[in-house]
Amino acid sequence: MREEKPLHWHSENRVAWITINREAQRNAINAEALALFHEALSAIENAAAVRVVCITGAGAKAFCAGADLGGGMDADGREVFKSFADLLKRLAGFPKPTVARVNGYCLAGGMGLMLACDIVVACDDAKFGTPEVNVGLFPMMIGALIYRNVLRKKALEMVLTGSKLTAEEALDMGLITRVVPRERLDAAVAELLETLGAKSPIGMKIGKEAFHAMADMPFEEAVDYLAGKLADVAGTEDAREGIMAFIEKREPNFVGR
Repeated sequence: MREEKPLHWHSENRVAWITINREAQRNAINAEALALFHEALSAIENAAAVRVVCITGAGAKAFCAGADLGGGMDADGREVFKSFADLLKRLAGFPKPTVARVNGYCLAGGMGLMLACDIVVACDDAKFGTPEVNVGLFPMMIGALIYRNVLRKKALEMVLTGSKLTAEEALDMGLITRVVPRERLDAAVAELLETLGAKSPIGMKIGKEAFHAMADMPFEEAVDYLAGKLADVAGTEDAREGIMAFIEKREPNFVGR
């Protein structure tokens, strides 16, 4: 019987689902999964029918437990490290909204994948952490995301101790967006994806680009830059449709132009 791929994706109802498919390994990422992840993002970015992306892990125990240390992610795996770094950058700047559906353990590199997404919905029994220090390593590339999402001292305590956090602790730190009971996870994610899928694709694309570009700008430069981007989005067909729909008290029909 042909072995299943370690990652697969499909789309339905404006949503592209990317699933890390290594349940027996707690959905740890290996080199093949990384390559497939890049392929999936390329296809999804060019798929006009897709308006939002949801990333999750197979099964009910783990979102992603990080790198598969026995699968090419050792100290000589510089190409694999570079591929993972490129993946984090692609996800963080992806032009379509991204949602992480965290269904269990989210550790090490899995934290990076989760933090690179725009919105994170986790079940209440999920666990989070950066245990790299426990095996003589350190959370390197994902640190760029950790330090941009949580306070410095909280981040250092997490990465230096390697201890696991509960979902509520992760929420309090600002690592994730919301926590729901496990039995509500699929419903909560579905509601969120439906909401995002109904928005203007071009409006969200321009908005996301602007959000990331202005993050490190001085205040006055950021305001001037955003004024220009508002002019860009206001000139789209979707913006005109949205305004008319508001005036006419109806739902807008966004087309992504």
